[in-house]
Amino acid sequence: MLNNVRVVLVGTSHSGNIGSAARAMKTMGISQLVLVTPDAEIDGKSVALAAGASDVLANVIIVDTLEEAIAPCELVIGTSARSRTLEWPLMSARQAGERVVKEGGQGQVAMVFGRERTGLTNDELKHCHYHVNVATNPDYSSLNLAMAVQILCYEVRMAYLDSPEPEMRAYPENQDMENFYSHFERVLHQIGFIVPKHPGKVMDKLRRMFNRIRMEQNELNTMRGILSAIERTARGETIQENDKVSKLD
Repeated sequence: MLNNVRVVLVGTSHSGNIGSAARAMKTMGISQLVLVTPDAEIDGKSVALAAGASDVLANVIIVDTLEEAIAPCELVIGTSARSRTLEWPLMSARQAGERVVKEGGQGQVAMVFGRERTGLTNDELKHCHYHVNVATNPDYSSLNLAMAVQILCYEVRMAYLDSPEPEMRAYPENQDMENFYSHFERVLHQIGFIVPKHPGKVMDKLRRMFNRIRMEQNELNTMRGILSAIERTARGETIQENDKVSKLD
């Protein structure tokens, strides 16, 4: 299961933090490290602070966008140090570890960490199913990047040791969900529910709702079928009886 867990670092600015994060991961048995547009290269300082986890650094994946980093993942958990204007499903570090183990036995899962100074943007956090906040001392809540990675990886390992049998459910990959949201938005524009000049926060609210629901793959397929039927109806086409669209009584 631990081989299905990837740690995603976005916009890391200090090479030493990459090495320290690799060390934190390896001590907990996690080896997939993905860097999104890092501002620092893996260098001698990275290797030195990795302290024996150079194999994690050697196999690091570097991508240009967060979407690319999490595309194959069925579960994405983003770290957030503060409340956001749009509330998202929030969990503790312990709950995050339990959720990763629960879903990680059958597919890729990701834990996403933001920039050292500013963290993840609101737009980046919208791509995550859940947000996790580490319950630090409110009078001194400073955590560096490697510390945050260590805490989350530790909670994953502890949950893994306590619950070795993962839940077997088929959840869609993140790219499938992004395709669904694009499809949904296109249909809402087509039927006039979203007005182009005043789109508001409709899609943000829908993302939050579906992240909370956690659709399984067959449920996503049903929703895509419904959207396609709405599109055909909006175009004045007749839905044939043999169309594979779920109908409610």
